[in-house]
Amino acid sequence: MPVTHTLPHGPADVTAPWLASVLGTPVEAVTVEPVGTGQTGATYRAHLRYGSPATDLPETVIVKLPSQDESVRERVALGYRAEHGFYRDVAHTVAVPLPNVYHCEIARDGADFVLVMSDLAPAAQGDQLAGCDPALARLAVAALAGLHGPRWCDPAWLHFPAATMPRADRDIAYGMGELARVATQTTLERLGAQITPADRDTLLAAADLVEPWLLLEPDRFALLHGDYRLDNMMFDSDRGTVTIVDWQTLSVGLPARDLSYFLATSLPPEQRGRYERQLVTHYYEALRAHGVHDYSDAECWTDYRIGLLQVPLLTTLGFAFAAATDRGDDMVLTMLSRGCDAIRAHDALALIRERAGA
Repeated sequence: MPVTHTLPHGPADVTAPWLASVLGTPVEAVTVEPVGTGQTGATYRAHLRYGSPATDLPETVIVKLPSQDESVRERVALGYRAEHGFYRDVAHTVAVPLPNVYHCEIARDGADFVLVMSDLAPAAQGDQLAGCDPALARLAVAALAGLHGPRWCDPAWLHFPAATMPRADRDIAYGMGELARVATQTTLERLGAQITPADRDTLLAAADLVEPWLLLEPDRFALLHGDYRLDNMMFDSDRGTVTIVDWQTLSVGLPARDLSYFLATSLPPEQRGRYERQLVTHYYEALRAHGVHDYSDAECWTDYRIGLLQVPLLTTLGFAFAAATDRGDDMVLTMLSRGCDAIRAHDALALIRERAGA
């Protein structure tokens, strides 16, 4: 989208004239209040009073800006470019449920960014610590198939510039393997005795397999959300719907990595063990409804087991290089505990070694 407006730097710049210019209708007044606690972005709810009563636009919209911490803003500009690229180039080509976007703009190579989208209230954000029940998980896995299925193995993904991580080649896999070891060691040092010995062993072994893992199944790929978890989902229990947000971690790789990451971190272990096979099948059937036919249910289940390494990789990377918070520590401990349990339950490390010849 070409830059046609001065982008707001902070909430004080989200004015009535600016909103009128991007919404294309007179806005007489606006009140802006912060919502959420995002660490890489700043999100606000704007209450609008229009100058003309004849409008189909809502009375409130959500305005997402970069972090108001300049050091964070510069560090995560790649993520802002990813989200802008997703809404500009991808959103209309897939079937994942998304908010309505009224305006999305970027400047200064991602240092300035704004997204104006529908206010999803009364939908509620998922709770990563509490986890979710199988009914909500069923909504989420069907939504995920709507991201992967319509452009399954689309060669355009191999050259998609907005991906924060492209499909891995040997150099990328080597670099990510080294980074995974550093992130794992940092995570273990910071969390100390809060990590159980069994989980510590699983995390160290998983980090050593990241390089060959990234190179498995190179001919099966899709665009991945990259951080497909409850905190990035809005559930409307009355309507039985889910909307997926926060598209700042796009990557290209084995599609089931998103699925594994979601189920292993979102379902408490006892529920995961009871319902995961049904949920993987539900995802698979949704893929078929989106036109994916050269893929078997058995392959999908194996990919799910392989994809479980996504949990320690993403969780340790996010934790090792982010500022510490009490909720962040609790969330990481919960996600790692659930993920390590799933890895052991499915003997995923042995499967990856076998597939990689490691």
